[in-house]
Amino acid sequence: MALGRIRSRSLHVNPELIARVAEIVEGVRAGGDEALVHFTKQFDGVALTSAEIRVDSDFIRATASRADARVVEAFRQAISNIRAFHLHQRERDWLITLEDGAMVGQRILPVSSAGLYVPGGRAAYPSSVIMNAVPAQVAGVARLAITTPPSTLEINPTVAAAIDALGITEVYRVGGAQAIAALAFGTESIPRVDKIVGPGNVYVAAAKKLVYGAVGIDSIAGPTEVVVIADETADPRFVAADMLAQAEHDEEASAICITVSEELAREVIREISLQLVQIERQQTARASIEKYGAVFVVASIEEACEMANLIAPEHLELMTADDERAAALIENAGAIFFGHFSPEPVGDYFAGPNHVLPTVGTARFSSPLGVYDFLKRQSIIRYTREAIEKNADAISAMADAEGLTAHKRAVTIRVE
Repeated sequence: MALGRIRSRSLHVNPELIARVAEIVEGVRAGGDEALVHFTKQFDGVALTSAEIRVDSDFIRATASRADARVVEAFRQAISNIRAFHLHQRERDWLITLEDGAMVGQRILPVSSAGLYVPGGRAAYPSSVIMNAVPAQVAGVARLAITTPPSTLEINPTVAAAIDALGITEVYRVGGAQAIAALAFGTESIPRVDKIVGPGNVYVAAAKKLVYGAVGIDSIAGPTEVVVIADETADPRFVAADMLAQAEHDEEASAICITVSEELAREVIREISLQLVQIERQQTARASIEKYGAVFVVASIEEACEMANLIAPEHLELMTADDERAAALIENAGAIFFGHFSPEPVGDYFAGPNHVLPTVGTARFSSPLGVYDFLKRQSIIRYTREAIEKNADAISAMADAEGLTAHKRAVTIRVE
């Protein structure tokens, strides 16, 4: 029953919301800057002019200077780690020569431009700015544009500091579905982009869903989750702390422990109660634990891994006597954290792998955000006279089978 409730979370966006967002998207597509100004006044209560939509670079630097120096240095270290990791994801062109002399291969090119959405309010996380921007930069994307609700930078100067540390100068003070529409279709002030990435609320998610096709998107993100597979070697304090670290994100977040030890299960539940009253976002975490939290006791690590594969969690932590053995049984997970000293926040902030991960079961078929999300591939075909002559009959036979005589003629005209 608990597992069913947890798995019932989905990426579904209700039709009424889609209809409302569609009006906003179409309004921006048709109205450009005028619509952006209108919707910013309506939804954010901020009166902008077209001239104020783009944030001045000097303003970004000045705002960044207000951020805590210790925090900024930490983010600079994180950028270094994240960049080093993503450098290993770069792909190369390749070309092979076949026996008949023909050459086939693949070219790898970055998309020309990408838009990064940065939420406002409590969800304005500098770490998300870094995680979305760095792989695009490593891929070689020439133009990166950021949209964020008005006042985001003033309220959270650490976001401005992250933008400044990344060297991004194209920033717009527009948020919500209207920002996604502007990035997808362009306005007088905001040139359109080729791909849109970054987290957002349900309006942003719905807008990304609607503009997909006119522009590429990263994914439609759902609420976050963690699964901890633990045995009697695990420290219940660690397990509880990691579950609460996920639960504090959102009332829809899910924090789960799967263990082979009844004693550990009892201790984890006790520790959650003790630690819950010590955290700032106690109300959010409590609601998350009550709705989508669970501690399951199973007969074996194999059964624990089978359950984890069914959930296909965004984050999977392993705290067992043999983590390598457990990991070998895992097929579906966005990121795997090994051992007692690899809590999920290490991945959220600092280790290097991307924290933008598939949620609500989509790890069954999706991957973390990476350099490859900002690349496009072109196929290369280079046939010689000898190659076309050798293969003309086979190609002609296939064209005949499909009734495409002009296809056949385009080949046979070269060998007659």
